[in-house]
Amino acid sequence: MNSERIYLSPPHMSELELELITDAFKSNWIAPLGPHVDKFEDEISNYLNVNAACALSSGTAALHLALKVLGVKENDHVLCPSLTFAASANAILYEKAIPIFVDVSKKTWTIDPEQLSVAIKKYNPKALITVDIYGQSADYDVIIEICKQNNVIVIEDAAESLGSEYKDKKCGSFGSIGILSFNGNKIITTSGGGMLVSNNQELVDKARFLSTQAREPVIHYEHKELGYNYIMSNLLAAVGRGQLQVLDQRVSDRRKIFNNYADSLSHIEGIEFMEEAEYGRMNRWLTTLLIDPNKTGITNLDIIKALKNESIESRPVWKPMHMQPLFKDYPYVSMDRGDISRFLFENGLCLPSGSNLSVKDQGRVINIILSKLKSN
Repeated sequence: MNSERIYLSPPHMSELELELITDAFKSNWIAPLGPHVDKFEDEISNYLNVNAACALSSGTAALHLALKVLGVKENDHVLCPSLTFAASANAILYEKAIPIFVDVSKKTWTIDPEQLSVAIKKYNPKALITVDIYGQSADYDVIIEICKQNNVIVIEDAAESLGSEYKDKKCGSFGSIGILSFNGNKIITTSGGGMLVSNNQELVDKARFLSTQAREPVIHYEHKELGYNYIMSNLLAAVGRGQLQVLDQRVSDRRKIFNNYADSLSHIEGIEFMEEAEYGRMNRWLTTLLIDPNKTGITNLDIIKALKNESIESRPVWKPMHMQPLFKDYPYVSMDRGDISRFLFENGLCLPSGSNLSVKDQGRVINIILSKLKSN
């Protein structure tokens, strides 16, 4: 066994982060908020071409506040694709609303517009949380038009898609509110953190107010509303500013990694890589593919085990929310064409995709997969 571990998507630091975090230390502005937070918000707003942004402690916090400031209440219905990380759905429960899960398109892995229409007619939802899965943008022209016709608020969960594009517009800039994540495994990181962005300044101002324990603007601590401790620290914002400066390079690096995997493996019958939708450009946060066991003689779990034995991290794609014990009793809209979310989970595989993955280490991953295929 090679003892040098390869991680799925580790942080990738440059020289810039250290310079900026040193500046934060020297200024002694260690407490939450501060000048780096203000600048990080401005820089994200400029990158996405949106009016305003609010830096927060996590992408989950941003989702929660998005639902809150958009007026989602107890027992409101909120639509969400089933194929996503649990945070997309957990935030719905925070407000005691009712999640309604919708199947995805096999072609894009994002929410299926046709099934979205069915779900809207059946459940009359207050809002929709879209998810740009693995850096693939949802089809926003179609989705926003459907939602506009039915008075459904759109929240874009772009936690996995910073740097991706939909028709030359940056992901995160669609809907009433967009949210970003800077968790340690994301394409850029602040170790932990997130951002709420919008073209509506009032919504962002309200989210910022709630994120600071809803403290009223008086000399003493006065509270009229329930608030949250969701703010980002000046130190973490300094890291994020350095990361943002190299984001386009990180996207380029991950796309090269994807291309190398695809060039090495896509010719094999039974291996199918996640397609890039014709309407967008993916950041390829994670390289994802499908393994057909009937054609390859192995499963996605067989490959995961073989890689684990060589100290290499990989995993299945997200387990759908309608299959999760926490959410199994909530409605799921999936038409007669089959349960695509389940199919992608049962056959999908995420390979190591960090932007600092060397060609040599990627070769290790590819060779182990090829060896496993040959042995069956």
